[in-house]
Amino acid sequence: MADQGWAMKGELVLSCNCTVFCPCVLSLGSHPPTEGYCQTWAGFRIDAGHFGEVDLSGLNLGLVMEIPGYMSRGNWTAGLFIDKRASVYAVRALTRIFTGKAGGTTSLLAILVGKFLGVEQAPITYETRDRTRIFQIPKIIDGAVTPTSGKDRDEDTVISNSEYWIAPEIIVASSDKSKMRAFGRNWNFAGRSAEICKLDWRGP
Repeated sequence: MADQGWAMKGELVLSCNCTVFCPCVLSLGSHPPTEGYCQTWAGFRIDAGHFGEVDLSGLNLGLVMEIPGYMSRGNWTAGLFIDKRASVYAVRALTRIFTGKAGGTTSLLAILVGKFLGVEQAPITYETRDRTRIFQIPKIIDGAVTPTSGKDRDEDTVISNSEYWIAPEIIVASSDKSKMRAFGRNWNFAGRSAEICKLDWRGP
């Protein structure tokens, strides 16, 4: 499986504990999070994707991460939630991708994540209601993220042409609600930093 080509397109939403928009995005990890450490969850909607011949289209995922300081210094902790609809082959493929072992866009996770909490399968939903993204894993993550309006109130505030590893274009947002309970953690980041990005990852 290690040498399989893979790709996924869709969207991701991310909510973290930063009190203002995440400085890690603009500094590319060279500035610490606003509280000195990062706690974050991300939701993924894969509209089209594959790992070799394994179809990943239509699946949703959740990723939980803790970073003790500067993103670039590593020692991250991560845990993964995979759509319960995923086949055993899709679970194996997504686990390789999100641990960085499949190379490509996520390869830095193999370097920066020092502790992997494991993989769990669960029902996961990712919806868009008006401009708000609703991401839910029952009893685990309950999130609602809304873009920040720009000068034109009908348009989102967007950072473009960035070298940010997740995506070159980032929609600035905040969390209307953001609760996460898993792996012994109990977070509530309502009113704090969030972002929305197009998902366009590939490897190796």
